[in-house]
Amino acid sequence: MSSQAIQQNVESWSGLFAEHLEIVKKRSAAALESAGYDALLVHAGTPPLLFLDDHHLPFRVQAPFKVWAPLINAPDSFVYFAPGKKPLLLIHQPVDYWHKSPELPRTYWSAAFDIVSCADRAAARTALPNELSRTAFIGAPFPELLGWGPGAINPEHLIAQLDYGRAAKTAYEVAALREANGLGARGHLAAERAFRAGASEFEIALAFMAACGQRECELPYNPIIALNEGGAVLHYQIQQRQKPAKLHSLLIDAGAEFGGYSSDITRTHSHHDAEFATLIKRFDELQLKLCAQVRVGLDWKDFHQASYRAITEFLREAGVITVGADEAVDNALTSVFYPHGIGHLLGLQVHDVGGLQRDPSGGVIERPYNHPFLRLTRKLEDGFVVTVEPGFYFIDQLLNEARQKPIGKMINWARIEQLKPFGGVRIEDNVVARPGGQENLTRSAFSA
Repeated sequence: MSSQAIQQNVESWSGLFAEHLEIVKKRSAAALESAGYDALLVHAGTPPLLFLDDHHLPFRVQAPFKVWAPLINAPDSFVYFAPGKKPLLLIHQPVDYWHKSPELPRTYWSAAFDIVSCADRAAARTALPNELSRTAFIGAPFPELLGWGPGAINPEHLIAQLDYGRAAKTAYEVAALREANGLGARGHLAAERAFRAGASEFEIALAFMAACGQRECELPYNPIIALNEGGAVLHYQIQQRQKPAKLHSLLIDAGAEFGGYSSDITRTHSHHDAEFATLIKRFDELQLKLCAQVRVGLDWKDFHQASYRAITEFLREAGVITVGADEAVDNALTSVFYPHGIGHLLGLQVHDVGGLQRDPSGGVIERPYNHPFLRLTRKLEDGFVVTVEPGFYFIDQLLNEARQKPIGKMINWARIEQLKPFGGVRIEDNVVARPGGQENLTRSAFSA
């Protein structure tokens, strides 16, 4: 990993990673003992080959591997861990003049492993213990795997225990997420400048990536760069090359990656309309009040309900709905404009694992019947990193359905027509839950 932050303070990062790895080893040892295995073998993954083609998709390292080592560009590498022993890192370094092989790491984390270079999978198998019948394999299976004789392949009870523990981030992980937010904020500021200069969606995306210093395949997800009505599509995936005849708004949901950890940031901007800019400002204040509620012990289901109520009151004040908050909530009117959850866990994956688990065994905390889309239902613990992303949108599909129902009479349709060209508003920060409070990684990044 090349980063000015690490280069300036290698000793600090080394200490943070050492503490992190000890926690990962302790969690893994306990999970292995509980599940009945002696060792763990984790695969980095392999880039998939396109059907009837010799071209691979861009490689994305698998999260269970990069929780051990921030080795992002070494497909077909492995981590082998037996409790009480130094982890073994097998780095795939093929002898190949078509592609550049990954280099052996010499950085803040590499001393924590016994590192072996492997030209192929056969060499990796030779470097492993002869007997793997008590070893659990985690990762995407490959043709040779059964011949290696693992004791289990992706045992659900073991994965559930590892996923449950991953929800609480170590100090090292929070530091990496803090850096990812810094990169993401830099990209967002460049994107806003491009938007105000009249750029197209594609040009705004290029400005974001250039400021982050990352290619699209290196970002945690495809940036959502939505001008005007595009903001009403929650996961808008198009980047138009031509700018619209008239610019109204930009909704940008885009993050960067640092050491395998993702930021997930959304901002909405008005191009010239002062009234819409005022709506964004008021909604930003609403979002900050929600962020201030994040703390250890917060029940996420209740938090979503609180966001639902707050957005209902906002819509009433903005003249979008014509009834009071109680009546709107009772009739699920707000879901027409706010059809997603307030947020999710964030870490090695944008939608990080373990959000619905009742306990390490993998039991599920059910979603509320009227909010079946929530990605998180647990109570927050120290070190949980969550997104807080309220929004409201003018989505044709949901509006057309509402118009045919009794709730259609509760909507100010003239106001809808006035605001539809702007698509919608979403504001998203990444927040760490702490006892009695929180750290907002995103706001700190923008103010740095």
